[in-house]
Order: sequence, then structure tokens, then C-alpha cells
Amino acid sequence: MSQSKNYLNLGKLKIQRISWTNLAAVAAVILSVTLVVVKNVESGNTSSQLFNVSYDPTRELYVSLNEQFIAKYEKETGKHLKIKQSHAGSSYQSRSVIDGSAPADVVTLGLYTDVDALRKQSLIPEAWSKRLPNDSQPYSSTIVFVVRKGNPKNIQDWQDLIQPNVEIVTPDPKTSGNGKLSALSAWGSVIKRGGSEADALAFLTAFYEHTTSLAAGARTSAINFSVEKIGDVHLTWENEAIREVAESKGELQIVYPSASILAQPYVVWVDKNTAQHKNAAEAKAYLEFLFTDQAQETIAKFGYRPINQEILNKYSSQFGQIELFPITLIAKDWDDAKQKFFGDNGIIDRVYKPKAK
Repeated sequence: MSQSKNYLNLGKLKIQRISWTNLAAVAAVILSVTLVVVKNVESGNTSSQLFNVSYDPTRELYVSLNEQFIAKYEKETGKHLKIKQSHAGSSYQSRSVIDGSAPADVVTLGLYTDVDALRKQSLIPEAWSKRLPNDSQPYSSTIVFVVRKGNPKNIQDWQDLIQPNVEIVTPDPKTSGNGKLSALSAWGSVIKRGGSEADALAFLTAFYEHTTSLAAGARTSAINFSVEKIGDVHLTWENEAIREVAESKGELQIVYPSASILAQPYVVWVDKNTAQHKNAAEAKAYLEFLFTDQAQETIAKFGYRPINQEILNKYSSQFGQIELFPITLIAKDWDDAKQKFFGDNGIIDRVYKPKAK
């Protein structure tokens, strides 16, 4: 009996030892997993997302820049990023960020006033443009003409746009930065030649009388002109003109007028949204990347004029000769131009009658 009892006791002891061994193994596994998670968090090995709300024709540019930045950022930090893009008319996009329907972490818009509108709604700080190089302008551009093969209407400069039987295609100035810049360029072309504001008003009135298509954004205007074969001349961003002509297989060509407006797109991270999304560091790094040599080279390849002069010189053959005039030729500054031309009862309201899109 005693031997049997001892056996049972030993059996219990054996079972008890097995239980503690299993518990120790489980605890070791839990500790190991915990350490891995902590290590991953500490090393930044997590995923984040950025939302870039941009203007209409920058789709291809940011697809390329995003791929480059994601790879660079992961190599440097161990953190994998996902970047969403949204594209439409610059002024439309600005309103979408303000009303919350497009909760952007960064905006890369076509006009100063479209970005500064976010400041007026307390989404970004007062000195937002001073947080990045070159006042937050990674490149510049302008408005040029695209015409049919052989330029059958012999369109060479701004005055040629209002010849009989010339139909103009350009975006809606109510929604599109391209549309606004086309209007400002047309007006400024008269002032640049020494004309009065009365002369400029008459020209802009005739300009819109000749405008056949007023789509909401630059890319739709390009499709209307190049694919749908609407109109005789397309007024568009220089980079969009370069892309449009390259894809036309010889059916289209660029005409550089004697002068056009200096277009200066701006970029900024949206503080109110990045604070909520906890990705301010990523947003700042993303926009700082635009000013690196790597990004500047890509910007030039896609037909935008980089701020890096050496890289601009390298790609100078793809950019035509044109005199670029600043906004101060026709207004005190961009805020004054917005009110003067695009405010309620401004110049555009006097000369522009919306047409079917």
C-alpha cells in the first residue's frame, strides 16, 4: 500500500512539474512575442498612410514621386507608407479640403490662393509658406497652346485666339487653376503689350466668346481636345501640353506665345489633419523630398520647371522660349487678383458665361 501511495504522490509531482513546464513555455512565447512587437514599434516598423490632394494634371508625376519616396522612407526608417492621391481642379480641391470631404494630409495645388484658403480656415498656420524651401514652391510652370498638326489656323500668339472661326478649349475658371491661369494670361498678354485694362477687358470678353469647351479641370479639357477632337486650340499647363503632344503620335503640337503668366504651384502639410492622423512627421518628410535632387529630376522629366537651376538647364530642350510675367503685372498680389478677377461681381463674372461641359 505504501509503495502504491508513494507512486501516486510521485505521479502527482510528475504531473505538477509538467504543468509548470508548460506554463513556463507559454510565458516564454508570450514574452518573445511581446518583445518582437515592442521592437517593431520602437524601430518604426509599422504602416502609415498619407493623403495627397492635388490638382488635375499631376497624376503621373505623383505616381512616380510616391514610389520613389515610399522606397526611400522605408529604407531610412523601416516604416512602410501608403500614399493616396486625389486629382481635380485646383480650386475645387481646395474647397473639398476645407469642407472635410477630402481630409488631406498634404495639398499640392496649382495656385497660392487655393492653398492660402486653408490658412483662412485655420487648417494651416500663418507662416505656412516659410516651412519649406523656395516659399513652398517645388517647381513652376505656365500656360501654353496646343494646336492640331500643321497648325491649320496659324495660331502663334494671344491675338490669334480671337480670329474668326477659332474655337478655344480651356477649363472653367470657377473650378480650375488652369482655367484661372488661362484667364489671367489672356488679360496679362494685353497689358504686357502696353494695352489698357479696357483693352484687356474687351479681349477677355472675346476670348470667352470663342471658348467652346469649359470642363471642370485640366485633364478633362485635354481629353475634350485631343480625344473628342473639340476645338482648334487648347490652353493648358506646359507640362500637360508636353504630355498631350507626346501621346498624340504627331497629331498635335505645342505653340509658345510670346509671353504668359508665371505659374507657381504650392505645397503644404495640413496641420489640423496630420495632428488627427498622427502622421505629421511623414507628411513633412514627403514634401521635403520634393526639393531633393532626385525629385527635382523627376519633376523635370514630367514637364514641370524645377527650381534646381542645374537640373532645369539639363532639361531645357523640352521647354520652349517664353517670357513669363508675374502676377504683379496685373494685380497687387495673388489675393488682390483673386478678388479682382474671381470674386463676386469680379472681372470673370462680367465676361464669362458658363457653357455646357
